[in-house]
Amino acid sequence: MAEEKQIGKVFSFFSKIGVAAIELSDDNLALGEKIRIKGATTDFEQEVDSMQVEGKEVQEVGPGKSAGIKVKDKVRPGDLVYKLL
Repeated sequence: MAEEKQIGKVFSFFSKIGVAAIELSDDNLALGEKIRIKGATTDFEQEVDSMQVEGKEVQEVGPGKSAGIKVKDKVRPGDLVYKLL
């Protein structure tokens, strides 16, 4: 199993567009990196291929910032976001 590092958590989910709003607490997150989202009923891995801050496409987001990430499955507020190392 790949090593992983917790980098943030989900605070909102927009089901119509399949976007998770996440708040980064630690480390940067960039396009192309692999993440795992895990919660009580959530557990999947995916590559970050679309990320927005305030409606604008971005390549990378740093700690203390929030971003919207296109996700392949339903997530819930409080789910943890891990970066796969």
